[in-house]
Amino acid sequence: MKKQLLILALPFLLLSGCAELTSLIESLPTDVSLTEGEVASGLKEALITGSRNASGILAATDGYYGDELVKILLPEEAAVILDNLSKIPGGEKLVEDVVLRINRAAEDAAREVAPVFVGSIKQMTINDAFTILNGADNAATLYLVSKTRDELYNLYKPRITQSTEKEIIGGISTKESWELLTGKWNKIASSVPGKLAGLKPVNIDLDDYLTDKALDGMFLKVQEEEKKIRTEVSARVSPLLKKVFGSLD
Repeated sequence: MKKQLLILALPFLLLSGCAELTSLIESLPTDVSLTEGEVASGLKEALITGSRNASGILAATDGYYGDELVKILLPEEAAVILDNLSKIPGGEKLVEDVVLRINRAAEDAAREVAPVFVGSIKQMTINDAFTILNGADNAATLYLVSKTRDELYNLYKPRITQSTEKEIIGGISTKESWELLTGKWNKIASSVPGKLAGLKPVNIDLDDYLTDKALDGMFLKVQEEEKKIRTEVSARVSPLLKKVFGSLD
């Protein structure tokens, strides 16, 4: 395209100086048309790069625990347990040890996330690729959520469960304490006085809750990496990424 326009403009260029010549050449449009193969390959490369970066960040020591945006905490309904433990000498440390173990379990699971993402990405169709390319800043992340969340859930949950089943005090584990607390609360909430008082049963499976929180953190990091590639030229680490995502600039 540049060559054709340059030929058409040649008579005018002969009458111009070098500065004008350089300025005109730089202003000519380039051919940024993309083949279907380039779009598909570029999107797959971007997803693989972003997902590996995200899993690497969270798999590091304090990847979850040290980041307030993704740090996994016990449910708000666990406040009674936490308040009671904090009244015991060393109780606050016990609570923080529980939270630390849960986050360490999530960091351990994050080490095995990348292959799950890559396996799903390789199955991406041409139509998927164009939809993602022209979608919102988190379109690729939403694609991965739809394709991988169930598999990642099965990867994370056993590690979270192992953590919550460890004893914390008096031979009681985090999970047992939670079930004891919610069991008593639900009995009261389900009673006639409880219903009249407007109390609601708490039906939260602790391991499910914590696993979902861990996955929310993982996909949040994937989304951050996706946005970087879409909006920051420096994050496009290959010529193909530069071409595919440069077409959106």
